[in-house]
Amino acid sequence: MTVFNGTMEWIVPFAVLLPFVLVVLVAGSGRRAAADHHARRLAEIERKLDLVMDHLGIREPEPRVPDAVLRELLAGRRIQAIKEMRAATGASLREAKDAVDLIAQRHGIPT
Repeated sequence: MTVFNGTMEWIVPFAVLLPFVLVVLVAGSGRRAAADHHARRLAEIERKLDLVMDHLGIREPEPRVPDAVLRELLAGRRIQAIKEMRAATGASLREAKDAVDLIAQRHGIPT
């Protein structure tokens, strides 16, 4: 009889917790679907805005290059330029590196 009671002890908490776990999983999948929907909607709005801007001949202005970034690039200190870009913009390492490479290319600075 002891074995049976020991076996039953874990079933009750499991049966009580199972519905809560299922609710959390269902709620999480709903949020993911909503996020996917919003991402698709945003992409569609951006596409339409690009079409309107192209039709009107409007070009997005180039972002201002922080002076410290350009100064470090001109001095040949690319890594320091990336650090300055991150400090000035809060960009990730990858974003800052790509931005510094683009700035160097636009200004004819070898990397």
